[in-house]
Amino acid sequence: MSDQTQTSTSASSDAYASASDTTEGKVFHVSGGDWDSLISELGEAPEERIVVNMGPQHPSTHGVLRLILELEGETVTDVRCGIGYLHTGIEKNTEYRTFTQGVTFVTRMDYLSPIFNETVYCLAVEKLLGITDDVPERANVIRVLMMELNRISSHLVAIGTGGMELGAITGMMFGFREREMVLDIFEEISGLRMNMAYVRPGGVIQDVPDTAIAKIKELIEVWPSRHKDYVKLLNGQPIWKGRTVGVGYLDLTGCMALGVTGPILRATGLPHDLRKSQPYCGYETYDFDVVTGENCDAYDRYIIRLNEMGESIKIIAQCVERLEKQPGPVMVADKKIAWPAQLALGGDGMGNSLEHIKKIMGESMESLIHHFKLVTEGFRVPAGQVYTAIESPRGELACHMVSDGGTKPWRVHFRDPGFVNLQSTAAMSNGSLVADVIAAVASIDPVMGGVDR
Repeated sequence: MSDQTQTSTSASSDAYASASDTTEGKVFHVSGGDWDSLISELGEAPEERIVVNMGPQHPSTHGVLRLILELEGETVTDVRCGIGYLHTGIEKNTEYRTFTQGVTFVTRMDYLSPIFNETVYCLAVEKLLGITDDVPERANVIRVLMMELNRISSHLVAIGTGGMELGAITGMMFGFREREMVLDIFEEISGLRMNMAYVRPGGVIQDVPDTAIAKIKELIEVWPSRHKDYVKLLNGQPIWKGRTVGVGYLDLTGCMALGVTGPILRATGLPHDLRKSQPYCGYETYDFDVVTGENCDAYDRYIIRLNEMGESIKIIAQCVERLEKQPGPVMVADKKIAWPAQLALGGDGMGNSLEHIKKIMGESMESLIHHFKLVTEGFRVPAGQVYTAIESPRGELACHMVSDGGTKPWRVHFRDPGFVNLQSTAAMSNGSLVADVIAAVASIDPVMGGVDR
């Protein structure tokens, strides 16, 4: 046997814990075998580097996110994100549906902020149609109301799940307590708790009922005491601060380089909020403040989300006041665009009112023809392309839409902030401990439905 053969046989004697040299350094493939031989081999290595998979079924990765960690002991040397496990092809599916039907697809992307998905999509359609200024004022007020309610429910999930992942189980219980109040309001208004398809091109599907206004006022009334619960539970809690202060650091330079927006960017001290810098739906007429931090860490992002909910309550109170003072339509007057529905709550749930069905089925042939054409074929949108952006709970959510002049979009692409912000995982985690990766990901608050789309 030659010397070369002997060397090869000796190197591969342990098939279960072998080492291989790559362009990135020595990587150890561990799949079982004798632990003592593994330890001795690692001990002989000039540096100890182990690749560990976290997820995609891990309970602390906010859904089906896979993290590939490279470790030296407990220290993280590199993090890579593996995505695509929740891919639904929503953007492609919208090309085969009318502009109105597309709402029912996009609402399911970032499933924790469906109203934002619907609104940015409809704003893009309205810009292509040239009817942005024709949307009734009451419809815009309702859109702002629903978005701010949705901002609260999304932030509550971020704080609640983040608390649970770091050991603060009561934070999860508190978060879902208030979230139930918001989802009850959504159900009262639209008939659904999530993925409502409530916002439509030209306005909203139906007005806000008086029963929902009463529930909203109840939320506004109880919020100050509930806010104090989070402050008492987490703000000064030593373990919570120990797990979040100085953890997941990402400064303004890093945010700008990676395109990071939302609470992560505002935690650097930059008050960037599209509701102020690039207002839409009449946000420039509301009184609220942009919440910022200065320490660029996970704790500041928690504080920002907590205080942003208070600002959302302020906006919601202003919306309720306007709705009570300004009655009016909630859909554009152009019947060639306005969805032909008059919804009501019946014994079998939400649906077209009996009066509406009676008219189109038994009294007006023109109404029946119009209903049939608009529902089955849809309306035509002039050829062109637009880019529309709004401020979602996670940052800049934008829709790039292209129309070829037909009744269906030629192309729809979304800039989802969760997808963009997820790039910052490595920058936040490299050099930290494994436990800090959990806190960093929780502070990013990614929603994989929006990341994968």
